[in-house]
Amino acid sequence: MTTGPTAPPGVIDLLGLLAYAELGSFFRLADDAGLAPSLRSKGQLAALAATEQAHYQALHDRLAELGVEPEEAMEPFVAPLDLWHERTEPQSWLESLVKTYVGDGIAGDFYRKVAELADEETRILVEGVMAETGRAEFVAETVRAALEEDPKLAGRLSLWARRLVGEALSQAQAVAVSRPELAMLLAGKAPGDGREAAEAADLGDLAAVSRMFASLTDRHAGRLKAMGLAE
Repeated sequence: MTTGPTAPPGVIDLLGLLAYAELGSFFRLADDAGLAPSLRSKGQLAALAATEQAHYQALHDRLAELGVEPEEAMEPFVAPLDLWHERTEPQSWLESLVKTYVGDGIAGDFYRKVAELADEETRILVEGVMAETGRAEFVAETVRAALEEDPKLAGRLSLWARRLVGEALSQAQAVAVSRPELAMLLAGKAPGDGREAAEAADLGDLAAVSRMFASLTDRHAGRLKAMGLAE
């Protein structure tokens, strides 16, 4: 029996958002494993999917420990994350891999930056969940090999990667604006009463949030380079 949340709403929002994202990553990687062209690729992607499921379970359990119904914490983020996936539906297996690397990479940077502003236990949990598990290396190696076979793919995949970044940042900003307590966390403010929460979306906080989102693109060039793609 729960006795009510024992963590600030912004932290609960962060964990709920990340939990639903990890659940979605599990299903997408499992689907990619089924479509993989080789047994080696199938096995590697299946292993990555299993890791995502374990991450989801860790976040689910932590929310329960904090006195929150995990599904209720995830619910506000179902629509925006589902919309992001609808807007970035891959047209090929390679596009799906690039989406996994670029989209999840940007999201991971976002979660880690937000977690830096939360309590230590939350930060440690998020850093553990977002730790690289070999996915980046697998995707980069696979895309580079595909480009060696067909260099003409580079232009299309580079454009795809840029679109993914734009859509990811747009959806992330929409989520922050719709969740005032999360916006407060993003802006580096301590949780407060309802009035302060409502004021979290004022122009000053939105400017701070926008600057934080802009910094998420810093590692994007490195991801493109790892895959053999141009900015």
